[in-house]
Amino acid sequence: MDSKSIRRCLALAACLLAEPVLCGAQQTAMQQADQAFRAGTDAYTRGDLNTARTEFGLAVQLAPGIEEGHGALGVVLYALGQYPQAIAELETALQLNPGDRNAEENLAEAYSQIGSPDKAIPLFEAMDRASPLRADLLAVWARDLAAVPDTAGAIGIMGRAVASDPQNVILLDQLGSLYAQAGRWTDAETTLGEALQIDPGMASAHLHLAAVLSHEQRMDRAAAEFTLAAQLDPHNASVEFEWGNALEAANDDEHAIPHFQQAIALDPNLLDADYQLALALQRSGKETDAIPLFQKVVDARPQQAEPLTNLGLALVQTGRAKEAVPLYLRAAALTPESPTVHQDLGVAYLQENDVDDAVREFQTGLKFAPEDAHLHYDLGLAFKLKDDLPDAIAELESALRLDPESPDAPYTLGILYMQDGRFDDAVRNFREALERRPQNGDGWAVLGSVYRQQGKYDDAAAALRKAIELLPDQPGPHITLASVLQEQGRQDEAMAERKKAADLTRVAVNRQRAVFDTNAGNALLAKGAIADAISRYQEAIGSDPNYADAHLQLSAALAEQGRTAEAAAERQKAEALTAKKP
Repeated sequence: MDSKSIRRCLALAACLLAEPVLCGAQQTAMQQADQAFRAGTDAYTRGDLNTARTEFGLAVQLAPGIEEGHGALGVVLYALGQYPQAIAELETALQLNPGDRNAEENLAEAYSQIGSPDKAIPLFEAMDRASPLRADLLAVWARDLAAVPDTAGAIGIMGRAVASDPQNVILLDQLGSLYAQAGRWTDAETTLGEALQIDPGMASAHLHLAAVLSHEQRMDRAAAEFTLAAQLDPHNASVEFEWGNALEAANDDEHAIPHFQQAIALDPNLLDADYQLALALQRSGKETDAIPLFQKVVDARPQQAEPLTNLGLALVQTGRAKEAVPLYLRAAALTPESPTVHQDLGVAYLQENDVDDAVREFQTGLKFAPEDAHLHYDLGLAFKLKDDLPDAIAELESALRLDPESPDAPYTLGILYMQDGRFDDAVRNFREALERRPQNGDGWAVLGSVYRQQGKYDDAAAALRKAIELLPDQPGPHITLASVLQEQGRQDEAMAERKKAADLTRVAVNRQRAVFDTNAGNALLAKGAIADAISRYQEAIGSDPNYADAHLQLSAALAEQGRTAEAAAERQKAEALTAKKP
């Protein structure tokens, strides 16, 4: 609502109420109304909106039948941000005098402010047919059309606004944003560039241009525009939030996370930033850090299923499936036909060893998504846990048919066929799985075992040597290879493999002891029993001198005792071991 229309409405109301009327009580009431209007007008001119509201309210009470009075009160209520009350007065004004242009303009803007574009748009259309709208009203109309959404219509109306006021950078910025919403990236970049040529210091235009550039994967230029926007408007959380979104869309969660964190620091109530930060942390393997953020969003938006399912997933990922189940049940109640929710709930049940309920959820999910390969795969795993091999095989074969490139379905099928004694089928599926995931050392080891059972010793030896290459610290493949070589009569080679297996087993046992002693030392250190903790760390190192964590924790414990030189030496050992074998 522009200042000219406000003054026009107030001046007209004051003039009309100053007209002489009949006599007696009516004349007295109108005189009082006139005085109230003059006082309201003076207050409004001074910027004293509260007094203006009181005076205009009195005038309307004294002269309820004069349309301009309701219009003037509506103007002040609008200026105070009391949009529902403003709407009531402006609607009354139009009832008293249909077609009053000022009241129509003000009412349309008030509808826009309360988020009722369906009511504002017909008013704008009618007014525009009667007489073309001003640029500022065209812009409001365009924003309402975008909210419907009618992006194409919004672009047309905003284009008219820009044409009538071509140097208005705010309108150019809004038009550029609408082009971006419509996917017209070149038009968006050109229009935003025009805005920045007029006003290089316009932070919002730099922000919107950055979003356009990031969508086009021009990340270097986008980063430069985001940086400018942040410098020009350093307290605007939206800049950091959109920067984080752009990086997230580019699969760069590592760099997106600090921008989301900065957005939250600038605006703790920006809940979308909490949610996007939680998602980025979850994807980065930091589920524990994501959980409280997801919980915050769930508490604020209890009727949204997606945050519930993501919180549930984070809990499952951290071994807290029991806490996840009620969340998934809430999500399922909100979106009963979502196959994803039923799948996630089934996975949570599996983690809790509740196989029957897991089967039920996977089957329910398949009712809504019968061609979902992942659901068939999960159902197959559940049947496998129930030792129901026929149904498990059927579901896994369905999963493989629906997703022929999956390495998981043929691998699991290979295990089932092997258990069922169908070795040829097992080999065929293992080979398919290993073609898609050749770095699966366990897969090569199992394939070698199946070949051995088939008496295909050369194939078995080749597969087992591949497993040894990929799993150099595992004794199992050496033991199986020793058996194959023994069957081939290659006694010396078999003995060498058994010796390697024994050495690796000893190393593995020593590592287990070292891990146990280190964990015990950690518990003692947490209790403040530093001397006892040092003793356990030293025992761990005695079992496995190459266990970096033991050296690192010993360094921390020694530092607690002030033994800085010894602590530094242990830290150096830990760093050297980590660098040698990360």
